[in-house]
Amino acid sequence: MLTVERTSVMNFENAIRGARNPLNSWGRMDSVYDENGEYELGPNDLSLAMRLAHAGSDHRKFLRQIIVCMDVTAPMYWWKEFDTYKVGTVANSTSTMHKIHAKVFERDDFSHDHMDEDGLKALDAVISYLESERLKFIEDKTNKQAWYNMIQMLPSSYNQMRTITLNYEVLINMYYARRAHKLQEWHTFCDWILTLPYAKELIQVKEENPE
Repeated sequence: MLTVERTSVMNFENAIRGARNPLNSWGRMDSVYDENGEYELGPNDLSLAMRLAHAGSDHRKFLRQIIVCMDVTAPMYWWKEFDTYKVGTVANSTSTMHKIHAKVFERDDFSHDHMDEDGLKALDAVISYLESERLKFIEDKTNKQAWYNMIQMLPSSYNQMRTITLNYEVLINMYYARRAHKLQEWHTFCDWILTLPYAKELIQVKEENPE
């Protein structure tokens, strides 16, 4: 299970202006903000952006200046793979260490959408145990044994929310590295990437060359 919420895409205008710096071609900028405050690329700017995007990472440096921020909720086993992307990403997560005891453990705190009946029974047994340890810790906050039992027993299917900041160049790398991954969460994430503004033109750069 993976969800992406509260997506913001920023800095298109500055990125496009910077892309024109090498040839001092700022006079050809033709993008505008629409009535909703969204930046719409004009024909000149879109053509330049596509040519640079398809020319390779050395030429599309402006994509590193298109910033995306969002909240992602996903299981810990997915976050372990996401954490291989260290360059160009920033993340602030909810705290397992500080807040694991703050609410009742429930099945929906865990990704279980691909479990069969036996798997769900096993998960429910783990949840029951975690909840019993949580109650012990709530009753006595000095009971570090109960706290350690929760932390070390917590399955990797436990869902965590993180606020992520990254850029279009990082998303290109993620999309092509993970779109065929066996984990459904990566498919969901890659599908979300394609909903971003101008994703077809600027992120799907290996599909076909622009005219």
